[in-house]
Amino acid sequence: MEKRDFHITADTGIHARPATLLVQSASKFNSDINLEYKGKSVNLKSIMGVMSLGVGQGADVTISAEGADEADAMAAVAETMKKEGLSD
Repeated sequence: MEKRDFHITADTGIHARPATLLVQSASKFNSDINLEYKGKSVNLKSIMGVMSLGVGQGADVTISAEGADEADAMAAVAETMKKEGLSD
């Protein structure tokens, strides 16, 4: 299992547009990918799940990936987080 913590730096947190991009990035992989925030964990391939967490600026989240392509999945999600200015 790959697990990584992210500190959300974007002014708007993970709102609709970046959430959609994260879901699209995660959906390319077969691994189970989860986003955890304030003790709740949701499937990162579910836009409704990601939006339901209401992740704001300054939040600390954990993303985990488990499966055959977990390393590639984590790298892609981390790249999306950085490219979209969500996390440093």
